[in-house]
Amino acid sequence: MNLSPTLSRFVLHWGEMGTRWGVNRTVAQIHALLFITGRPMNAEEIADTLVVARSNVSNSIRELQAWNLVRLVHLAGDRRDHFETSVHVWELLRVIVRERQRREIAPTIDVLRELLADPAIGKDPAEAKLRIRETLELLETLTAWSDEMLRLDTETLTKVLKLGAKIKKLLGSDAAARGDRADTHAAHLLGP
Repeated sequence: MNLSPTLSRFVLHWGEMGTRWGVNRTVAQIHALLFITGRPMNAEEIADTLVVARSNVSNSIRELQAWNLVRLVHLAGDRRDHFETSVHVWELLRVIVRERQRREIAPTIDVLRELLADPAIGKDPAEAKLRIRETLELLETLTAWSDEMLRLDTETLTKVLKLGAKIKKLLGSDAAARGDRADTHAAHLLGP
């Protein structure tokens, strides 16, 4: 398959962005290719389109499957395995956020809880224990918030995200002032 210059640029850029997000370039390019074409593709077609080794495609597909971003499909009359991804950007966002939480945030929360439960922490400075506790509270709050947001239907989630800083007005000036004081206090505790 030959990609148009526009689609090729999209796929190449997605690969570049993938490396910045800690994802292998080919993995990101394959995901972008499946997303932008919107149809199942077999490994040979993916390899030919992206001009990468078939073995690289196989390894990348396995990683995308581990992230729940690509699924195996079979097409009538074709014995080869084909792969597809969702073409719904909000669905992809939900999958990526859940997977990042599972892989990155949840283990950090577990370690912070273990540290706070360890009696040896009593020998450490109170400020250090406070920072660990506040970090744990922040991650737990963010996780709870993102879980709630991901449960919203797409239309509602879009509206909530578009609210942005307007939400400060909805909370009222007292809540905003308390938030500003809390931010200042947190910045003081965390230091430069």
